Amino acid sequence: MKFLDEVKIYISSGNGGPGCISFRREANVPKGGPDGGNGGDGGNVIIRTVDNLNTLIDYRYKQHFKAKSGQHGMGKNRNGHNADDIILKVPFGTEILNEDKNVKLADLVDKDDNIILAKGGIGGKGNAFFKSSTNQSPRHAQPGEKGEEKTVWLRLKLIADVGLVGLPNAGKSTFLSKISSSRPKIADYPFTTLYPNLGVNRTDDKEFVVADIPGLIEDAHIGKGLGHKFLGHIERCKILLHLIDITNKNIVESFQVIENELKAYNEKVFNKDQIVVFTKCDAFNEKKLNNIKKNINGINVENAFFISSVTGLNIDSLCRKVIEMINIKEEKDDDNFDQKSSTWEP
Repeated sequence: MKFLDEVKIYISSGNGGPGCISFRREANVPKGGPDGGNGGDGGNVIIRTVDNLNTLIDYRYKQHFKAKSGQHGMGKNRNGHNADDIILKVPFGTEILNEDKNVKLADLVDKDDNIILAKGGIGGKGNAFFKSSTNQSPRHAQPGEKGEEKTVWLRLKLIADVGLVGLPNAGKSTFLSKISSSRPKIADYPFTTLYPNLGVNRTDDKEFVVADIPGLIEDAHIGKGLGHKFLGHIERCKILLHLIDITNKNIVESFQVIENELKAYNEKVFNKDQIVVFTKCDAFNEKKLNNIKKNINGINVENAFFISSVTGLNIDSLCRKVIEMINIKEEKDDDNFDQKSSTWEP
């Protein structure tokens, strides 16, 4: 399945059905009175999240969605049927923006979240509705309300516990394939990863979801390279793993490039809890590795992890640390929620 995280669609709800102008005509009932029924309501356009999608590719080849109009009213006080709603299914984490992308209309992050994006028109009243003691033979009915038309953008931001960031060829995809069943493309050239990949890790009967985005380069925050397009996918992550290729000759510079890009893109992303991970440590023997650790200035090496996705070095201990940090983060969020709830006043 191809990955698509942003798409523009046109939606239109149905018009309300017109009311009916009718008078009862039966044998021996010369003046039966008005019996025109009401029109049915037009169909709504509803967007709903489902748990078996992780892309917006379904909207790549069909961008126009129009609900049907309500049925017109009929004689003998028969009301028209309401039109069926159109339900558009999207993955968790889908944002809905207006046509200019400057207003967020909704942010759907949980299962079965839904919103009526275009409300169908209300059906018109038939002439029977307008009957009164002073107007016993009304000869008018309502036409029914018009539906809504609009163009919106759907933007997907993947929901994951952990986001992997780093320069191209830092070993992110290899790491993801090691800790999960995900099988991203792996090769020895930059930008092997062209779109985000998700994987689920299970360690000690606990699991977390990992998102791997294409490698960042300098000036990614202003659109250079592929990173800017996909940086939004780590906005919802609880923690970040900053992967650095230990065979890189400028380790500290590589670290600073990513840190600067995260800060320039979004201060909130930059301030997320982070673990620095040095990859490809199988390239050196223990003595050489220790010498490199001593010469890394400007990075907190004591709290960093030195791993090898090939040999499995320190992979399990890193996963356990990730689970520990996620649990701490969730407990902190729960405490903040409880504090807000306790101070709420009706």
